[in-house]
Parts: sequence; C-alpha cells; structure tokens
Amino acid sequence: MDQTIELSQMLAARERRAQRQQELLEQYRLPLVSFTMNIAGPVKNSPSIRRGFRLGRELLRGQLLRVGAPLIFEEEIDEATGCEGLYVVQLSGAALKAITLEIEEHTDLGRLYDMDVLDPAGEKLARPSPRRCLICGRPAQECARSRTHSVPELQQRTHEILTAALDRHDAQKAAALALRALLYEVAVTPKPGLVDREGNGSHRDMDFYTFLTSASVLTPYFSACFAIGRETSADPAPLTFSRLRAPGKLAEGEMLRATGGVNTHKGAIFTMGLACGALGRMAPEDRRKPAALLAQIAAMTEGVENELAGLTEASARTAGQRIYARCGVTGVRGQAAAGFPTVLRYGLPVLEEGLRRGGCEDEAGAAALLAILSRTEDTNMISRGGLETQREKSARLAAMLADDPYPAPETLRALDREYTAENLSPGGSADLLALCWLLHFLKEEN
Repeated sequence: MDQTIELSQMLAARERRAQRQQELLEQYRLPLVSFTMNIAGPVKNSPSIRRGFRLGRELLRGQLLRVGAPLIFEEEIDEATGCEGLYVVQLSGAALKAITLEIEEHTDLGRLYDMDVLDPAGEKLARPSPRRCLICGRPAQECARSRTHSVPELQQRTHEILTAALDRHDAQKAAALALRALLYEVAVTPKPGLVDREGNGSHRDMDFYTFLTSASVLTPYFSACFAIGRETSADPAPLTFSRLRAPGKLAEGEMLRATGGVNTHKGAIFTMGLACGALGRMAPEDRRKPAALLAQIAAMTEGVENELAGLTEASARTAGQRIYARCGVTGVRGQAAAGFPTVLRYGLPVLEEGLRRGGCEDEAGAAALLAILSRTEDTNMISRGGLETQREKSARLAAMLADDPYPAPETLRALDREYTAENLSPGGSADLLALCWLLHFLKEEN
C-alpha cells in the first residue's frame, strides 16, 4: 500500500535536499538540476510515480547527449517522500534551463516534473512564464493560493495524466522493439534459404528492401495490439486474442499494399501481434520475463489449434490449414497455444549465449535460427518440400549443432546454397527468431 506522508516529513526532505544541493554546488562549481515530481496529496510515491520519474530522467539524459553536455555527477533518491534526482552538468545555466523548460512544457508528463536549475552561486533560475494549473490551465500559484481545486480533484487529474502518458509510452516502446526485432531478423546474415543482406535465398519475389518496406508499415499495428492488451487486461485472456484478430487482418492488408502483394510478414504479424497484446496485459515489472510473456500468449490462444479440427484439403483456405489437413501439423497455432516452447528452451538461450560469449548479432542470430529449425516442424519448409524433407533437414541440423552450436559463416552459406537449390525456406523459424530478438530486447530494457 502506498505510504501517506505528513507535512513535517516533506519539510525535512526539502531541507535535506537543499543542503545536498549546496554541497554539490560548492564541490563542482557547475550548474545543477534538481528534479522532483509535482504530486498533489499525501501520497508522494508509487510504482507509477517512479516510472514517470524514470521517464523524465531519461528525457533529460537524452537532451544532454543531444547538446553534448557532460553529466558530471548524478544522485537519485527513491523514498516515501518522493523521487529526487540531482544532476551536475557542464553547461551554462541558461542553456540547461532551456532544456528543462522544453521537457516541462512539451512532453506528456512535463506538467508533473519540477526540474529546477541552480547556477553555480546557488541561485534558482526563474521561468519566463508561470506554470499552469493541472485542471484549469490558469497560473498554478493563483489556483493554489485560492484553493480553487480540492486535493482529490488534483489527485484524480494527476492519476489520469500518469496513466495516459505511461500507457502511451509503453505502447510506443513495445511497437519500437517489435519493429527492431523484425529488422534484426532479416538483417541476420547468412541464413539458409531466407532473405538476408547477401541475397534472396529461395525467394524470387522479395529482397532485403522488401522486408524493410514491409516492416516500416507495421509499427501502428504493434502499438494498437499493446493498447488492446491494456484495455482487456482485466478480462479473460482469450478475449484479448479475439480483439486482436481484426487489426491483424488490417495489418496484413497494409503489408501487402506496401509490398505490391508480396507476403513478407504474415507470420510475424500473428506472432508479434500476440506478443504486443500480451505485453499490454502484463504488469510493467513482468514484461522483462520471457517465460511470463510466453505464458500470457499461451493463455490468450488456449485451444486455438482446435480451429483446425475437421479441415480437409478441399475446405482449407490457407497454406497452414492445408498442411494441417494433409499432415496434422498445427503450425504456429499449436506453438502459440503451448507458449512457444522452442523459443524459450532453445532459440532464446542460444541467442543470448552467443551474444554473451562475444559473438556478433549475425553469429548469435543464425545459431538461434538453426536451433529453432532443428526442433520445429516448420510449415514453410513443409509447404515447399514436404513433411519428410522438413524432418530430414531438422534431424541433420540437430546432429550438426550437437558438435558445433555456432556454425561458421562458410557452413551457413553452404546450407543457404543447399536450401536455395531445393527451394526450401524456413520462414516459420525466422518468425520465431524475431520473437527471440524481442524477448532479448525486453530483458535489456531499463
């Protein structure tokens, strides 16, 4: 439960902060940013307030990088009286004040940020215009002095601002990471039978730039999937999946329109859309946990493979349905309903171990792809070469990887020539590689 703070505690925190400011000014003789959150009411800290503070800190760091201003010293406090940050910057006080004003005036949470700038003499630099009230937009000091708005009203408005801004940021971040994962997947080179930076593999109708074009139109879809997950987070998980279906079809249309009818990312639209929807359903602290995210996807898609029951080759409308009717392979539906175990047990560990041991993205990514392919009934491979060919290729890969889980580029290029000559393409495994990248990027997030 969030802790209620007395006035005496806030006054003591303010005095401590002022004393620490003076110590830093005397030590460094440089301008100082004192960053706190403007939170009405007796509760000054909470998980959402802490997240809002961290966003403000990152905005400040980014702007300092933009102008090339060294951050000489930083100190942060996270207590019941609130989050505080003190930052000593090698930049003129006026330039630093201009930066903090832009953050306060032109960002989603800026109205909740107090970024005071003190010059080396300890003087607080003034604002050119007064801050505006959270509720009515009039000068905040006037409303505070006349007590125009009640504390509950201010608390409610603060909650609304925080919630909307954090949801918007989280949706944009999920979409950005999903896009990055797709770009990393296609960039991994060499990959057997697949489009990469060196060639088209077994594909005659697409190249590296087709994939870039396709990926570029999917960001709004990924953001919308996160928002749907957020909106339905209190509902049964299958409802989220049901709500994702129509946006997924629209995203497929956008992809095909962008590529002139070439199917580059149909599987990724399904897989990444599920992942972004699952992220929206999850608490922020759980989004960095691969097992939790994949379990959420499993809950969302529980029983989805049953949709294939009773299909015949005559009634099947998609390649995946035809393969099920012919071979009984449930494809990505079955993998999703099981929580993508191949990703969690093989693809992601191989990817991260490859990076940990100093391998580049190409080496680690290609190894993860092969690890997935060696353990997966890839429906793209089955569609092009049949079930027996797919199983034979997977068995050969498993034996090869047992001796060398991180094959050299020459070995990968030999596989690429073999798969291309036989018109084989492990596109389903490539979609799972993209999911591995997304899980990895989420784990790296601060």
